[in-house]
Amino acid sequence: MIATLRARLAASAFWPMLRKEFVQMRRDRLTLGMMVGLPAIQLVLFGYAIRTEVRHLPTVVLDESRTAQSRALVEALVQSGTFDVALQARGRADVAAAIGAGRARAAVVVPPDYARDLLRGRPAPVQVIVDAADPMASSAALSGAALVGAAHGAEIVAARAGRPAVPALDVRVRPWYNPGLRSAIYIAPGLVGVLLSLTMLLIMSMAIVRERERGTLEQLIVTPIGRGSLMLGKVAPFVLVGYVQMSVVLLLGHLLFDVPVRGSLALLYALTLGFILANLGLGLVVSTLARTQGQAMQVGFFFLLPNILLSGFMFPREAMPDVARWVGLALPLTYYLRILRGILLRGVGLEALWREAAVLAAFAVGILAVSVRRFSKTLD
Repeated sequence: MIATLRARLAASAFWPMLRKEFVQMRRDRLTLGMMVGLPAIQLVLFGYAIRTEVRHLPTVVLDESRTAQSRALVEALVQSGTFDVALQARGRADVAAAIGAGRARAAVVVPPDYARDLLRGRPAPVQVIVDAADPMASSAALSGAALVGAAHGAEIVAARAGRPAVPALDVRVRPWYNPGLRSAIYIAPGLVGVLLSLTMLLIMSMAIVRERERGTLEQLIVTPIGRGSLMLGKVAPFVLVGYVQMSVVLLLGHLLFDVPVRGSLALLYALTLGFILANLGLGLVVSTLARTQGQAMQVGFFFLLPNILLSGFMFPREAMPDVARWVGLALPLTYYLRILRGILLRGVGLEALWREAAVLAAFAVGILAVSVRRFSKTLD
């Protein structure tokens, strides 16, 4: 029975075709390596990097009491593991600037009469301000502040021998930018960056590879058109497409999900140019590595997943280990998300986002220079 089946398979056209495909797969080592290696790399990286428990939120402290009691409260917050003191504020303006610029995700404000209220046995008010633009991180901060306030207050009450058991602390939590903790407010602006990354990188790389496969790209090279004009003509239409996509997502996000626009749209559109050019340059680099459209798509998706998972689009970067955060710093989307959420949700200007703008400009110049050089060498 088995021998008969083998004989039929050997005599059929299926066997030579199967053998031919395996031989072709063995020759195309790049595609085979990507099919086997990329999933393994992504599993190790993302399985290690993705964490949902948010800890070590950068926190700005405004201690107007400056007493041993206020320092003990701040120490209790730090010991909880949810908050890390990133900077000390000198006034309310410093608190607003730090949270607006994204340098802090929470703030602790201890009023001047904090120690006096504790000594008199009255509930001492403490204000905890949380950047609620990120619902996951803000939920951790809200619950962490409540737990620390209850625990530290219980310790103070226990130390009051013979006094009435009056609550020691009055922790008042104030969420900023997204009081309702709506996830759509956080996700919708990030989708602008994710969609631009996907379309700019994939469409650019596949368009170049497709022209190379058809032979039309080489025909353009032998024409009197200079390389600079050729590259500009290739890139410019995709820049326009990127701005159209951005406008559509912003409009629908505002109409359907009530995403606010608190900052300058003109500034947002201006800073978006560096992000679009960086992704287009990355698409050109991919086009020099890939020989087929299938390879270009696989490499493009390899870059897409880190953008989604390590940039802060879905998961707070504070919850990631150090290695994952370092990888995220090499992604243009990490900085563009700060610009998007800073302008749309917090209403900050260039004075708070100039670092992100400078990094995106450096990404655009560097990646385009590398891509043009590799593109020219590949065509030669």
